[in-house]
Amino acid sequence: MSAFWYYVFTLVFFLFDYFILAMGLNIQYGETGILNFAYIGFVAIGAYMTGVAGMPNAGTSGQHYILGLNLPFPINLIIGGLSASALAFLVALITLRRLRTDYLAMVLISLSLVLYDISNNFIPLFNGADGLYNVPEPFASALKLTTNSFVPFFAGVAGVVALILWFFMSRITRSPLGRTLRAIRDDPTVASALGKGVFRYQLTSMLVGSFYAGVGGGLLIQFGGSFNPTAWLPGETFVIFAVIIVGGVGNNVGMLVGALVVETLLIHLPAFLPAIPGHPGLIEYIDTMVIGVVLMIMLWFRPQGIVPERVRRSKFLLPDFAPSGGGAVIAPTGPAIPTEEAAGAGPPFFIEEKDV
Repeated sequence: MSAFWYYVFTLVFFLFDYFILAMGLNIQYGETGILNFAYIGFVAIGAYMTGVAGMPNAGTSGQHYILGLNLPFPINLIIGGLSASALAFLVALITLRRLRTDYLAMVLISLSLVLYDISNNFIPLFNGADGLYNVPEPFASALKLTTNSFVPFFAGVAGVVALILWFFMSRITRSPLGRTLRAIRDDPTVASALGKGVFRYQLTSMLVGSFYAGVGGGLLIQFGGSFNPTAWLPGETFVIFAVIIVGGVGNNVGMLVGALVVETLLIHLPAFLPAIPGHPGLIEYIDTMVIGVVLMIMLWFRPQGIVPERVRRSKFLLPDFAPSGGGAVIAPTGPAIPTEEAAGAGPPFFIEEKDV
C-alpha cells in the first residue's frame, strides 16, 4: 500500500473515532447541558483500561501496569467503556447534586488535572509518564495483518463501531429520554417542577457519554499501539468541544461533520504536511490558530453550527366549543399541562390558537 493511501485510511480512522467521542460529549453538553471539561480524562481511562485488559501480564512485557488480562477484542474495548462509565458514576455522585454550570466546569477540569498527575507519577498504575506501548493489534495475528494492511482494516472496524454507536445514540435522542434531557438542558428548574428527577437523568447522560468516551479511547490505543499522558492534556477536551460546536450542538449528523472539519481536516491532515524549512513545528502552531479562528467565526456568525439542531414541536389543541350565545372563542396560547411522556419535551409544547 502506498504512503498516500496509508495517510488516507489514517484520516478515516480519526474521523470515525472522533465522531464517537463527539457523540459522547454531545449527549452530556449538547443534549443535557453538562459542561464536562474533564471529558478527555474519561477518554484516557477507557484507553488505559482497554490496553491493560488486552495486554499480557506486566511481568512478561517489561512495563508496569495493573491487570494484564490478555482479553481479545472487543471484550477489552467494552471493559474500557464500562470503566469510563464507572468513573463517571463516582464523579457524578460527588459533583452533580450540588454544583451547576461554571462551578461544575471548574471542578471537572480540576479533576482532569488530578487524573493526569496520578497517571503521570504513579508508575505501577499505567507505567507512569512512558504510558502503555506494544498494545496488541486486534485480529492482526489471526488474519496475518502487516502494519500497512492493519491500518485500513482497523479503520473499517472503527467505522462499524461508530455506526453501531450512532444507531443507539439516535434512538436515545429521539426517545422520551432524549426529550427529557433537552428539557433539563433548557431549564432544569422547570423540568424538576414537572416531576422529572434531574439528577437521575443527568447521571444517565454522564454514564452514556462516558461510555462513548471510553470506547473512543480504547480504539485510539489499539490503533496507535500506545498511549501516554501527553496524549490527553486538558486542552484535548476543548478540541472535542470545537468538533460539536462547529458541527452543530445537539445534532448527531453534525458530530460527523464537525469531526470531518475540525479533527480530520484541521488537525490530523496538516500533521502529514512537510515541515517548513527552518521553522520546525510552525505548522502545528498555525493549525492551532486556524482552529481558534474557525471557532470564533462559528460562534459569531453561526452559533447553531453547520448542521443545526432540529427543532421538535408538538401541538395540543383544546376541544372545540362555543358559548350558547354564539360567536368565536380563541384558545389562549401558553404551555399545555403535559402528561408524563409530554413533560420531557420541555418548552416547545404549546396550545395553538384556533377560532371555533
